[in-house]
Amino acid sequence: MVLESISKIIKTQLPAYLKNLPLPDTIGGFARLTVSEWLRLLPLLGILALLGYLTIRPFLPKKKKQRDSLINLKIQKENPKVVNEIDVEDLRTPNVCYCRCWRSKTFPVCDKSHIKHNELTGDNVGPLILKKKTL
Repeated sequence: MVLESISKIIKTQLPAYLKNLPLPDTIGGFARLTVSEWLRLLPLLGILALLGYLTIRPFLPKKKKQRDSLINLKIQKENPKVVNEIDVEDLRTPNVCYCRCWRSKTFPVCDKSHIKHNELTGDNVGPLILKKKTL
């Protein structure tokens, strides 16, 4: 049943549609088309545009698979993860980790979002850790 419907469309309705299209003989003839004639051409032009896009799509540059981009562009790129620790005498808690990837839901405190960011982008950004200095 489905193939019969498709066959009817291709064999009878499509040729009749194409035969009745207002296709001008010259490029300048397109400027003389009326609005109703343009509306009749619109489905065909849409299909041709879609086929053209699908034809060139494999040759278009690939988009990033994630919306994230690198944060650390040049600092310690040879290390798998850049983490700096600083000893501070006046801290109330033993350790405080500050976010440097800008992805933390508890910003400015690190929630380890850099781990997912680094996996998605290949970056190596890590937190800034302030440690209570022991005297």
